Amino acid sequence: MKRLLISATVIALAGSALAQDAHKVVRVEDVTWVDHPVFKGAKTAILVGDPTKAEVIVQRVKFPPNYRVPPHTHPYAEVVTVLTGSYGNNFGEKFEPTGEMLKPGSLFVLPANHPHYTWTANEETILQVQFTGPGGYSARYRYLQLLECAVGRSCSLSVLLPQ
Repeated sequence: MKRLLISATVIALAGSALAQDAHKVVRVEDVTWVDHPVFKGAKTAILVGDPTKAEVIVQRVKFPPNYRVPPHTHPYAEVVTVLTGSYGNNFGEKFEPTGEMLKPGSLFVLPANHPHYTWTANEETILQVQFTGPGGYSARYRYLQLLECAVGRSCSLSVLLPQ
């Protein structure tokens, strides 16, 4: 089953890549980091594609040490490669940071609409994430953020503002 999922994701990404209309090279020194629009304290860089369009997106995400991403889903499958640091990833709707910490060079595939959560160890971690857009996070993720807020856990003002 895992092989089938990985094969289907790679074929989908490769097929969408053919729709890209220009050759592009991104040098590490040219990567521009900006604040992540959802994960406060994290940074992101879009290397390829437009996340608002139905095309291949390659993005990097930089997490600070000891970062926690609460349970959420994506409307798309994604292929994630750990570039630096240590990265934990697990499935479910309750945050329980247990399991293997992935090292640089490790890769995993997340199916669409599958609840998952992630965390970093005591070092900065950079990921490369590939998916076919349009990008986004589900309404369920916003709901879970509001629940965290309601029970007095981590809460930022942006969670309380209408979107």
